[in-house]
Amino acid sequence: MSRKIGFWAVFALVTGSQIGTGVFMLPSSLAPYGIASLWGWGISSLGAIALSFVFASLCSRFPRTGGPHVYVEKAFGPSAAFFTGWTYWIISWVSTTAVVVSSVGYLTPLIGTYSSGVYLILEIALLAIIAIINLKGVRAAGRAEFFLTFLKFIPLIILPVAALWMFDINNFIVDSSVSSLPTSQVLSQVTLLTLWGFIGLESATTPAGAVQNPEKTIPRAVVLGTISVAILYMINSFGVMGLIPGNVLMHSKAPYVDVAQSVFGGQWHLIVSLIASVVCIGTLNAWILTSGQIALGLAEDGFVPGFFKKKNKADAPLFGLLVSCGGIIPLLVLTSSESISGQITAIIDFSVVAFLFVYLICCISHIKLLIQGKEKPNFLVWFFGFIAMAFCLWVISETPLNTLLTASFFTVSGLPLYLFWYRRQRS
Repeated sequence: MSRKIGFWAVFALVTGSQIGTGVFMLPSSLAPYGIASLWGWGISSLGAIALSFVFASLCSRFPRTGGPHVYVEKAFGPSAAFFTGWTYWIISWVSTTAVVVSSVGYLTPLIGTYSSGVYLILEIALLAIIAIINLKGVRAAGRAEFFLTFLKFIPLIILPVAALWMFDINNFIVDSSVSSLPTSQVLSQVTLLTLWGFIGLESATTPAGAVQNPEKTIPRAVVLGTISVAILYMINSFGVMGLIPGNVLMHSKAPYVDVAQSVFGGQWHLIVSLIASVVCIGTLNAWILTSGQIALGLAEDGFVPGFFKKKNKADAPLFGLLVSCGGIIPLLVLTSSESISGQITAIIDFSVVAFLFVYLICCISHIKLLIQGKEKPNFLVWFFGFIAMAFCLWVISETPLNTLLTASFFTVSGLPLYLFWYRRQRS
């Protein structure tokens, strides 16, 4: 029996990678912007959909395991591909730290409040369970992701749709700190916030070697999955922000708990807590799968040591998964301290900018490969390529310089391996 995954598992991977902590965190962050937040969702959705077309086009032409570094190597050679792949791999598991913490944290109303040590044990135990699932192979991980994604979509549609029955446009209140800002600045700020919800749209390109008919399956899953996520985010944001007044929502620590209590009453906040944890666990599973496949692809192309190519009997990338999960544990230990946890949150913010670096160079690679190609692509391929590149450039240009410099550390951290192993290996 084939161990490769099909369309629905890949679709679940695309949506599962994107729908995570952001869907529960963003309504409070967007509340001060009022109706402008919906414009932000619209802009980031169009940018994400344009990016999905870029990755769909690239993967259809080069359906190889690893994702972004494969396309950059075709366009700019091995050195650029090395740093692209290294950056993508590091941020794939560094960003996962926040997801692990959130997955356990959302269960607090159900399991009660304990010491930070107990939460640390639960976090490591959850990480171990997800690692074991992924060590059973891409097929097992894909089935788990499909199940978790199915559980996600039901509540994330029911709750905001129910909230629409109590919708009030007057709840979209613009905070005084925002009303004085120029429109362009407001739009850039809400777009920067909402973009976090789409990070991971390209994740399905990484396990191309483990997908049935990848040149057709992955592009369809990436585009349709991103469009589905965009629609889901718009419905949720519209429903939640239309139910709770903006001046109340902006101070809420758990917007969906407030929605559940307003709409249904009783102890529904317990169910919402469970839902939130399921959403985060699905994202965790998707990113652990992605991290292992990135390492496998880098090893197969000679960018990291060969032992990362080793697979177990289930055809899972053994060392790629173990190293990725092992790298998360020290960060979990750090987040057991509340003061350090704030610093880790900042690191996750920097990682979003690092993702943009990867997206931008993939867009540039896409356009260069179109120019060099012998076949004439249709107008839409060019159009989405330029839209996606312009979108990345705009978001990066609106990012503070200190954030850009800190995000570049993820790329620079690969220099020792590049200088002392990779260059010697190639020579």
